[in-house]
Amino acid sequence: MRVLNKKKGLLGALLLVPGVLLGGCSSVQLINALVPENDFKLAADQSYGTAPRQKLDVYSPLVSTPGKLPVVVFFYGGNWDSGAKKDYLFVAEALASRGFVTVVADYRLYPDVRYPAFLEDGAAAVNWTLDHLADYNGDPAQVHLMGHSAGAYIAATLVLDKRWLGSRVGRIKSVVGLAGPYDFLPLTDPTLKIIFGTESDLTRTQPITYADGNAPPMLLLSGLKDVTVYPKNSINLANRIRQNGGQAYEHYYPKLNHYTLVGSMAKPLRFLAPVLDDVSAYMKNDVVPVAKAVK
Repeated sequence: MRVLNKKKGLLGALLLVPGVLLGGCSSVQLINALVPENDFKLAADQSYGTAPRQKLDVYSPLVSTPGKLPVVVFFYGGNWDSGAKKDYLFVAEALASRGFVTVVADYRLYPDVRYPAFLEDGAAAVNWTLDHLADYNGDPAQVHLMGHSAGAYIAATLVLDKRWLGSRVGRIKSVVGLAGPYDFLPLTDPTLKIIFGTESDLTRTQPITYADGNAPPMLLLSGLKDVTVYPKNSINLANRIRQNGGQAYEHYYPKLNHYTLVGSMAKPLRFLAPVLDDVSAYMKNDVVPVAKAVK
């Protein structure tokens, strides 16, 4: 089964969206160039560890709202071998525009590291965030994790497998996963075999293995045109969580693929689907999107 291909993030894929094609400019650069930067304050390159990639950016909303602000820690995708936090300005701006303090973390990648280093980094980034909530007027009762693709794997695993956050998992209110690989054995991709080859029992690398019903609630989103991370990953994980008494919700977008699912959060592409509306309503008000049938 093909879980993740070698395309780098959104590069190339969003060029297929009408109105986005522009010669000589990558899709991510173009999208980010069209994103407003006057609705947040950026605290860049905060170190949560000593390695060069153990840094994160904090986007604080420039909105006048009473009380403390909800917080989202976002992990991007890229097959665990590519990606950079600067490329996800469009996600950070989208969430900040809805009033979320948004943390976007880099993490160590293959070939420099293999499993479980990116989970160690994810946990360290979350712990840093929990320790610095007061610095950004963050609400300790409203801390959420979110990720796309390999980043959704990280976000989900951090709360499902208690090795990573320990008792602090109780401080996470919810998890939002966009097109996450949660149940992708057997491994067929040669790179993935190397990345996860540090674990003799590969079931221990799968988020679904740890779905015992005791994790924070999850909203799992997928595009029905996704042939990179198949929607059955969301289906299987949600079913397992519910079977064990936990809370998991699914939502499927008929016209979106692996890349446009997260790309539709960017201001110029929000006409594609209400993904930003859906995740914002869920994290702020516990509003679950109206279910779509999987075809």
